[in-house]
Amino acid sequence: MVAALTDLDDILKSLRVLNRGTYVYLPVEEVENLAEVLAVINEGEGSYAVAPATVGGHIERFACLTLDVHSALTSVGLTALVSTVLADAGIACNVIAGYYHDHLLVPEDKAEQAQALLAALPTKNR
Repeated sequence: MVAALTDLDDILKSLRVLNRGTYVYLPVEEVENLAEVLAVINEGEGSYAVAPATVGGHIERFACLTLDVHSALTSVGLTALVSTVLADAGIACNVIAGYYHDHLLVPEDKAEQAQALLAALPTKNR
C-alpha cells in the first residue's frame, strides 16, 4: 500500500484528474443496487445517493472528476486550492472526500473546462 501524501507540493506533483462520467443525486430509495453509488449522504431531510446518471435521477447532472492521488485526510490545502481555482472560473464544485481520493461533482457542461484547469495545477503552483 502506498503511503498517503501530506505535503501539498508532493500531492500536486502526483495529481491526475480522471473523469468518471455523469452522476446525479437521488433519494436512496430510488437506487436498486447501492453497490453502484459513489456515496450516500444521510441528512435530516433524508438520505441521498450520488449515483451514475444511468441509474435515474433528477434534472441536475454532474461530471464526477476524481483527483487520482492518495492525499492524506490530514493534508492541508488541496481542497482549498481546487475550490479556489474552480470558483475563480465560475465553476460550482461539490467535494466528496474519500479515503484514497477526492471526488468533485461539477456541472456536466463545465467538465472539460474544470478538468483542464485542474490538470494544470501541478505546473501552475510549483
